[in-house]
Amino acid sequence: MNGGGIENPVFEPPSPDLGRQRQATPAGTDAGVPAAVAEEGPCGWGRCAPKALQLCNNPEGYLAAYSLLAIFQGIVVNGLINISISTIEKRYLLNSSLTGLISASYDIAFCILSLFVSFFGERGHKPRWLAFSAFMLGLGSLVFSLPHFSSGKYHYGAKFEGTGSANFTCSTSTKSSLPDYLYVFILGQLLLGVGGTPLYTLGTAFIDDSVPKHKSSFYIGIGYAMSLLGPAIGYVLGGQLLNIYIDIQIPESTKMDQDDPRWLGAWWIAFLACFFSIWLLIIPFSCFPKHLPGKYLTIISLHGTTMKQFPQCYNPVLMSLIIASSSEALVATGFATFLPKFIENQFGKTSSFSATLAGLVLIPAAAVGQIISGILVSKYKMDCKSIIKFMISTCSAALLLNTVFLFAKCGNEAFAGVSETYNGTGMLYNLTAPCNANCRCSRSIYYPVCGRDKVQYFSPCFAGCASHLFNNMKKTYHNCSCIQKLERENGSEDFLYEAVSGKCPTQCKFLPLFLTFFFFTVVFTFMAVTPTTVAILRCVPDKQRSFALGVQSVFLRLLGTIPGPILFGVAIDNSCTLWDINECKTEGACWVYDNERMAYLLMGISNFALQSFFIVTLY
Repeated sequence: MNGGGIENPVFEPPSPDLGRQRQATPAGTDAGVPAAVAEEGPCGWGRCAPKALQLCNNPEGYLAAYSLLAIFQGIVVNGLINISISTIEKRYLLNSSLTGLISASYDIAFCILSLFVSFFGERGHKPRWLAFSAFMLGLGSLVFSLPHFSSGKYHYGAKFEGTGSANFTCSTSTKSSLPDYLYVFILGQLLLGVGGTPLYTLGTAFIDDSVPKHKSSFYIGIGYAMSLLGPAIGYVLGGQLLNIYIDIQIPESTKMDQDDPRWLGAWWIAFLACFFSIWLLIIPFSCFPKHLPGKYLTIISLHGTTMKQFPQCYNPVLMSLIIASSSEALVATGFATFLPKFIENQFGKTSSFSATLAGLVLIPAAAVGQIISGILVSKYKMDCKSIIKFMISTCSAALLLNTVFLFAKCGNEAFAGVSETYNGTGMLYNLTAPCNANCRCSRSIYYPVCGRDKVQYFSPCFAGCASHLFNNMKKTYHNCSCIQKLERENGSEDFLYEAVSGKCPTQCKFLPLFLTFFFFTVVFTFMAVTPTTVAILRCVPDKQRSFALGVQSVFLRLLGTIPGPILFGVAIDNSCTLWDINECKTEGACWVYDNERMAYLLMGISNFALQSFFIVTLY
């Protein structure tokens, strides 16, 4: 202490023995018994403290409970909701901007509450705050599933067979009440945001309270890695449940499978299962004492702490670390949201397969990066200076590897009326040409077919096909006037101008190369996450650590997780070459993208964010 002020411990070397001793016995406590000892206590509920529970009354026991809650939070928030959004859009007649509001509601709640929860929770019983977190996360999961039970049975429209003209009328019909369920989904996300706030502020600080400084990075790294396991489970579990019909039993009046455009999966089942599972975690968190037994606890008297002390938590090093971590979060959340779409469009894969590949790359790579960095910081007992140098090196490697977008991108596939004309007739960006002008085709239904000329067409109607049949369970189309004539080996013309349902197979072979380089890009990007958290904990006074994490959480969302998907979404939309426009002239989703433009735009955004990370940490 110099001149009555608080010395900034940013560049003090870590020590397992110094700075972690019990301090400042508060007034009203027996002078011979520190408050920490009185507040450690056994693991249990008042006088009910079974001996078996005492095996969990240690950092390892708390870390196990913390990891389970982090896993379930990841399953619901970062897994199930992401994979259910498209189904919810179709079922409740919502557009993408409204479902984007649903996604943002979690971060909005987190931003509003993070500072207050972390500031006031620092003085409270942190494990009980985690019990409250489990309660709210479970309640949010339950509320998010409620629309299924009050919206009635799912009614589907007629299946589109693909040939001939389609007659549609644009008329005003009775307004459906289904879009009103938007507010229920938002409420569910807000509750999930309330529940997630204590988890990554007070929950992380409690780990740092309970272990030596040189080991806390290892424990925090494990906890954060477990939080990344949740989205992986959510994607796998949610993906499998989408193979079950939304109302469980398929109506007898029709036969429908997952390939049918009318199909909607049972998105709600996993939310109910998580509701019950998360509420079970209230039990272990409610039995932990206020402080775990051990000599590494820092007890600080917070008597008299007021809102006036908020500005004391800011210093240049802290703010630099927070802004740097926000830049990393922008890249991470952007790719977590849109990597499946990038793979699907760039390499011509199905949406389910692309989501699986994205999960296999993002989740393990992020976990590996955080675990490795946690081990290195702990093993070499890095101080704040060393941690910042380490972060600069990992960022430099990520920047170099991010150039994979330059050499592992794919060109645009041949698409009639989009990337090329109809055999020299018609114009680009116009699906209508002389060969299909009399077919009265509708642009409201995208049903792609691949012609024998290796050109993709928007639908059999736009390919000029007059008939279709099933050949070995594969629908083929014949007498297609827009498909280029082919000649047999003997020189005679093949008079059946066939096409098959589905997109043309991609000729791009760069997918394995892209996935390999991108895996290591994610590893080096996430190697900065755990060291950043540890550096933030070290660059503020002990009594302000939870609040510092709260400040970081707010900036992560304001500068990272909220704008990240928005910026990536704008970039992807800017690379669109063919939009869905229905009969009422309303613009919907994008059907076809310019692959090269998409690759350059995504690389530009991620490089800009990583360079910002590099510059701020260097400062």
